[in-house]
Amino acid sequence: MTPAKLQPALLGGVTIGVLSALPVINFANCCCAWILFGGALAAYLMQQNHPEPIMIGDGAIVGLLSGIVGAFVWLITSIPIGMAMAPFQSRMAQETLRNTTDLPPELRTLLEQFSGAPAIGVGMILMFFVMLVICTLFGMLGGLFGALMFRKAQPPVIPPPIPPTVF
Repeated sequence: MTPAKLQPALLGGVTIGVLSALPVINFANCCCAWILFGGALAAYLMQQNHPEPIMIGDGAIVGLLSGIVGAFVWLITSIPIGMAMAPFQSRMAQETLRNTTDLPPELRTLLEQFSGAPAIGVGMILMFFVMLVICTLFGMLGGLFGALMFRKAQPPVIPPPIPPTVF
């Protein structure tokens, strides 16, 4: 009997996507911490819903699925957050341009482009594909580690009784 993977993958994916999209909390994702956590969470939830020990491959699959879900949740969550943060980021870039006079021309051009950049664009689409690849790989790795860490112990194997010997 194979363990159910859909619900753990969805919950792990929502965890990956939301924590990766939140403005300050996403800094912990510099080493893919939230992605590994979401994959391991999916493996943990799968083990809790299954009476027998899960296989390591099942943990890797549920972690991979949670990574795919997490990339899509990240995209859906990042769009409104980016739109809400765009005026603040634009104002910060304009203040930086106004208060600094000795910026190199390349950095000044970059800040000028950033101050008027839309919240959603080609960069967001490219970042989604990068997140899709990274989330699937590291989610799978997190699910693999989660299956190893949270796997239930095998029930002891009781050997058959020794048959009596007749003399």
